Amino acid sequence: MTFHYEKADGIATITLDNPPVNVLTPELHKDLLEILRDFNADPEIRCGIWTAAGDRAFCAGDDVKTPRRERSFAEIAERHLTPRREGDGFEYPGWEAEVLALPRLKPMIAAVNGVCLGQGMIYLLLLTDLRLATPNARFGLPEIAYGMPGASAATRLGRQIPHVLAMQLALTGEMIDAETAARGFLINEVVPPADLMPRAGALASRIAAHPPIAVRAEIEAYQRTQDMTRADALAYAGNLYHLVRATQDRSTPPLARKEPNR
Repeated sequence: MTFHYEKADGIATITLDNPPVNVLTPELHKDLLEILRDFNADPEIRCGIWTAAGDRAFCAGDDVKTPRRERSFAEIAERHLTPRREGDGFEYPGWEAEVLALPRLKPMIAAVNGVCLGQGMIYLLLLTDLRLATPNARFGLPEIAYGMPGASAATRLGRQIPHVLAMQLALTGEMIDAETAARGFLINEVVPPADLMPRAGALASRIAAHPPIAVRAEIEAYQRTQDMTRADALAYAGNLYHLVRATQDRSTPPLARKEPNR
């Protein structure tokens, strides 16, 4: 059970490989954290692709067979509120909270093959920006059926997809198919299995070809302005725009650069 992490031509590919259905374990959450830290820090990497081995599952969520250590309510609360440290045992709550707390600095494309459920769905929603899926993909948040609510709040699900589809996923625990996900803008495209990785690679290459600082600023502007007023968002975007433009070569006349009016 592992994540495969490869880099080529400015693109990092992360592949979850834990057959038969690519479940996550406490150890794999820690592995993912280290991969994402490297992904963020490597100046040669400009975009990422996250996929999974096989065609049954992109990720079926956390492994329900992972032993849960017996803890008091107070111990569980303390572990939940305390950041992880090197040397901590692999259990729950675990490194998944640290994964979700990482800054999002570079675009990530999801290439979904098979089911995407539970924690896999949470990671899809919070760690990826463009999403492709094969026709056999299924998406769901089944935790509600086991008395584990809160995924819709943690993922800000209603900001990503229409209210009625968000409530269908959050309250029924049922899966939706790829076409429904595409109509609800949970994913961008449904593509044949043979085209999944080539299409993801083409999108990643298109993004990687842009000036890295511009992509970085666009990601930051998008994320940070979500809760701002319109006036504050415009001011923040304007400041980022001029900061980025100030770093670029000014020897070419503005008209030759075809710079948009601002």
